[in-house]
Amino acid sequence: MQPVINDRRRNDALRSLNQRPTRPRGRFFREWLKSVLIALVLFLVMRSTLVEAYKIASGSMEGTLFAGDFLIVNKLVYGAELPFVNARIPGFREPGRGDVIIFQAPKDTRQSFVKRVVGTPGDTLAMRDGRLYRNGSYENEPYAVRTHRRVRAAREEFAWQLAYLAGSATPRQYAPTRDDWGPLVVPSNNYFVLGDNRDNSQDSRYWGFVPDTLVRGQPMFVYYSYDAENPEREEPGSRVRWARVGSRVH
Repeated sequence: MQPVINDRRRNDALRSLNQRPTRPRGRFFREWLKSVLIALVLFLVMRSTLVEAYKIASGSMEGTLFAGDFLIVNKLVYGAELPFVNARIPGFREPGRGDVIIFQAPKDTRQSFVKRVVGTPGDTLAMRDGRLYRNGSYENEPYAVRTHRRVRAAREEFAWQLAYLAGSATPRQYAPTRDDWGPLVVPSNNYFVLGDNRDNSQDSRYWGFVPDTLVRGQPMFVYYSYDAENPEREEPGSRVRWARVGSRVH
């Protein structure tokens, strides 16, 4: 009688296994999709509010930053936009004189630039023979590089400055150039920025002030640097600027 009972128990166990519900494929796909969406939202939130990577594409900041530098940008310091909603997290402080900042280009917000703040709201700025004056005093700028590269700029590129002239300057007499302009008063909620490579930079001299709403963050450090334009370096890894990896941006 014992073998019959054992067979019955074994058959009941097999029947129970066969009847165990299996997870539908549709449910598995929904759970997978949910996990992917959560990860994507977290990535977008972090990218929009915490940090972001940025690559230097030109030589306008050479002396401080070089083409091929890859930066980590702090997006919280000046405030960050929240994704999917029209809101902004308050920053810890406003951009200050001498800060290197990442911002959306005023004439094309699809592009991002990196420059140095030289004028904050209320400042009166002027340049004489390539020397910067702020509020009437000459500014010593150890980071500024002069290559004396000649650039022809049309008078129309400086026309925006006429609306911000200060002092005794009059629109009829005003004839600005790359190295001689101003005095200009920086309006509220705006910044005046220049590239450290003064003779090879498109900056506020040509297209005007940067509204605070376009400021995206402050570069913290170089996490990678690659010299793509040096033909003498052909060995693997020889074009990496190892000495720049980990260097702070200031």
